Amino acid sequence: MVRSFSGQPVPTSVLDQVLELACSAPSAGNTGGWDAVVLAGSDETSPFWDATTTADWRARSPRWPGLARAPVIVALFVDPDAYRARYREPDKRDSGLGDDAAGWPVPYWFVDGGFAAMVMLLAAADAGLGACFLGNFRGEAALRDALGVPDDRRYVGAVLMGQAGGPDPPSSSLARGPRRRAEVVHRGRW
Repeated sequence: MVRSFSGQPVPTSVLDQVLELACSAPSAGNTGGWDAVVLAGSDETSPFWDATTTADWRARSPRWPGLARAPVIVALFVDPDAYRARYREPDKRDSGLGDDAAGWPVPYWFVDGGFAAMVMLLAAADAGLGACFLGNFRGEAALRDALGVPDDRRYVGAVLMGQAGGPDPPSSSLARGPRRRAEVVHRGRW
């Protein structure tokens, strides 16, 4: 995860390639119930930051200057209704997933949004770009309003992309380290 960007624009052809690859991400029932709002340049990214951060956070965050230089932000939204409709169709009706979100043990719409984000992160890295994912911490309704997104969509998070640049303060989470394979992988049974 790169959290400090140079501000240099991302070539449209590279961005389009990343987005094209994301469109082939796995999707439950081939629903494809996610949408991306692509923001390029500070005129387009400023409303994102206004909706999802506070002046206090920007003043105290050592990461803010580097994040603010991200030339591209892809805000990901999912459509829960698209999945409920898809799983009412004859070939999926027997799944037993209900019309109410509470009937879904796992909300596939968020999983699919995560798949799309991961494909973008990997494709950006393959294209030589730095990238990071910012989760949905605050400002979902304000962001939908600022970007003209329908009220029935849920904001998952955003993928920031661009050339890495400047100081990139390490995350305090790095002290935890990743879990080792022996802790994660269970063969045959738990």
